[in-house]
Amino acid sequence: MNFALGFKPLLGETNTMDSLEKQLICPICLEMFTKPVVILPCQHNLCRKCANDVFQASNPLWQSRGSTSVSTGGRFRCPSCRHEVVLDRHGVYGLQRNLLVENIIDIYKQESTRPIHPKSEQQLMCEEHDEEKINIYCLTCETPTCSMCKVFGAHKDCEVAPLQNIYKRQKTELSDGIAMLVAGNDRIQALISQLEEICRTIEENGRRQKQHLCDKFDALYAILEERKKELVVSISREQDEKLGHVRSLIRRHGDHLEGAVKLVEAAIQSMEEPQMAVFLQSTKEVLKKITDTAKASSIERTEPGYESMSHFIINTDDVADMLRSIDFQAAFNSTGVCAVAGYQGEDGDEGYTLEEGNEDLTSQPSLEGESGRH
Repeated sequence: MNFALGFKPLLGETNTMDSLEKQLICPICLEMFTKPVVILPCQHNLCRKCANDVFQASNPLWQSRGSTSVSTGGRFRCPSCRHEVVLDRHGVYGLQRNLLVENIIDIYKQESTRPIHPKSEQQLMCEEHDEEKINIYCLTCETPTCSMCKVFGAHKDCEVAPLQNIYKRQKTELSDGIAMLVAGNDRIQALISQLEEICRTIEENGRRQKQHLCDKFDALYAILEERKKELVVSISREQDEKLGHVRSLIRRHGDHLEGAVKLVEAAIQSMEEPQMAVFLQSTKEVLKKITDTAKASSIERTEPGYESMSHFIINTDDVADMLRSIDFQAAFNSTGVCAVAGYQGEDGDEGYTLEEGNEDLTSQPSLEGESGRH
């Protein structure tokens, strides 16, 4: 079904005024432009109110100028040429007014001898039947048509209804659909805000728990370092004691060896004495020293295995296994949701703490405090 937009001609109106009036019709409301008229980047004009309606329909989440939040602008398509119009944070109010069109409208209203065509006088005319208005709606073909098409034309066997009734019904349905979409968009925007807040909470909780974990391991490192120093001191102490004892024996046996060497030299000199009387007199003293030296030559020795330090050995296998098994440990509430984490207080008592945060966003409190005790 083909139809075209037309106007019922009024007596006394010239073709020039008709043509001018058609150029001053808004493609949205189909009425004469109302102030202020805005000019789009594609050079087409719209009533500011109509432009704002199209913009709001295309950007339902866009905040109005009265909102306290800062908008990031939006976009919509020109209804005349489908050119995409990108707006800044001021929205439609950031578009430039077309003062020329406004002035032309003022002049037209002053010069016109008849009232501007009201919207009710605009008629869609059937292209198949001249002078027939589009006044019914074919329910079978789902298209507007005229009475002649129903009686004699392509829709004579179809079910039809008054165009106005279908118009009101579908307009109501469309309005309800828009309201439903806007409400759904509001819910989605609220959900996005909640999820963004949850992301921030997760990042903060993760940072806090990482710091807590690092503090716990640093404390373990400090304990291990302190204990290592104590055990190293024990080994060094016994090492020094044994070295001192062995070195004292070395000095004592060294002194004894030095005296024995000198005595051997004296005995050799006595052996070379040719005079028997002199030999007997000199060897008597030497023999006495040899006898005394032999009696004092009992060599003190260290016990077998005295040099061993193998008793300074520790078994860290159990401790290593325990360290490897360190993991997070948490208590669970009746619903199976992780609610609290155990920790060891300074006085040795166990305690629990709840996460402070946006519990209403997740309905699951996060862990705070110690992640576990091992």
